[in-house]
Amino acid sequence: MFEAILDFILRYKYIFIFYLIVIILLIINRKKLAFQAKIIILYRMKWGLKWMDKYAQKFREWIILLGYIGVGAGYIGLIFISCMLIKNVYDLVATPAVASAASIVYPGMKIPGIGVLSFDYFIIVIFLIAIVHEFSHGIVARAHNIKVKNTGIVLFGPIIGAFVEPDEKKLQKEKDIKQYSVLAAGSFSNILLALIAILLLNFAFMPLQETMTEPHGFTFDDYYGDSSPFSESQINPGTLITGINDQTTTTFQDFNEVLICSTPGEEIIINTPQKNYPIILGTNPDNPKKALIGIQSIHNEVNVKAAYQQGFGKIIYNSLVWVNGFLRWLFLLSLGIGLFNLLPLPIVDGGRMTQVFLHRLRGEKKGENSYRKISLFFLLVLLLNLFYPLLVKMF
Repeated sequence: MFEAILDFILRYKYIFIFYLIVIILLIINRKKLAFQAKIIILYRMKWGLKWMDKYAQKFREWIILLGYIGVGAGYIGLIFISCMLIKNVYDLVATPAVASAASIVYPGMKIPGIGVLSFDYFIIVIFLIAIVHEFSHGIVARAHNIKVKNTGIVLFGPIIGAFVEPDEKKLQKEKDIKQYSVLAAGSFSNILLALIAILLLNFAFMPLQETMTEPHGFTFDDYYGDSSPFSESQINPGTLITGINDQTTTTFQDFNEVLICSTPGEEIIINTPQKNYPIILGTNPDNPKKALIGIQSIHNEVNVKAAYQQGFGKIIYNSLVWVNGFLRWLFLLSLGIGLFNLLPLPIVDGGRMTQVFLHRLRGEKKGENSYRKISLFFLLVLLLNLFYPLLVKMF
C-alpha cells in the first residue's frame, strides 16, 4: 500500500509541487483573498490596468471595430454551439454509440490525433486562454470608456484562471451594442487565438518538424465497427503498417491512395515489418460503394534524422515537438472554451448577451423570466451531453 502511494506521488510529483506552491502563496496572501460561493477564490490586483488604458487609447478605433465584429461572431457562435448541443442530445438518445459533443477537460485526457493533455500543457494553455479572454473584455471596455476596477487571479478548485472586473453599473447603462461588444470580446479573442494557433502549427512549426524526420509507415490505436476487417485478421492496434499489396507506403495518405481503388469484399494484403496479413475489405456504412478496413485513431510514424538525434539538433527537435503539442492543445481548448462561453448560461458571457437581448426584446420583467427558462433548458442540455452516456452505461 505504501509503495503504491509513493509511486503515485513520484509519478505526479510536479503537480504536487505546483499546488504546494499555490497553497503556500494563498496562505501568505490570505488577508487579500475574497471568496464567492465558498469554493471560488479571488485575488484582486491592479496589474494590467495601465496596459489596458495605454493600448485602448492608442488603438481605440481598431479595438471598437473588432469588438463590433466580435458581436456578430459571438451570436453566430452562440447559435452554433446551442444547436450542436441540442442535436447531440438527440443523437445520444437515438444512437447511443454517438460520442458526446461535450466533455470535461483534465490532465491526462487523450484526444485521438492530438495526444495526451499533460499537466504542463494544461496549466500553461488554460492560463493563457484565461488571460487573453479576460484582458479582451477589459481592453474593449476601456476603448468604450468603461472603467475596469480590478484584474486578478481566480481559483476554482484546481483550475487557475484570470479575471477582470469592469464597472458593472456603468456597463449596464451603455447602449446594447457596447454591452454586446464587451461581453463577446472574450470568446471572440479565444476563437482568434485558436485560429492563430492552427495557422502557426500547419504553416510554420509542423512543416519545420517534418524536415527533421523521415516517415516509415503508420499505426492505429483502435478498431472501428463491431466486426473490423483488421480485427478479424488479428492485426493488433499499434502494429506498424508499411505497405499494401506489396506496394510500400510511408504514410497513411499513401496507403489510402491505393486502398481507395479497392472495393468491398475484395481481398488485399497488408504489409508489416513482421509479416503480411490477408484481409477481406468491409463495406463503408456511409457509402456502400467504398471499402472499409475498420481502424481509427490513425497516426503516421517517423524516424528522426541522424542530425537531430543528439546534441543541439536533438534539443531543437524536442523543442519543436513540445511547441507543436502545445499549439494543438491551444487550438482545441481555446476554440472549445471560446464556444462554451457563448452558451446561454448564467455563468458565461453568452448568458449575459442573451439576457441583454431578451430585456430589450420583452422588457426587463418578462425578459428576465424568459432568460431564466432558456438558461435552465441549456443547463439541462449541457448536463445531458456530459453525463447521459455514463448514465446509460450504469443502467
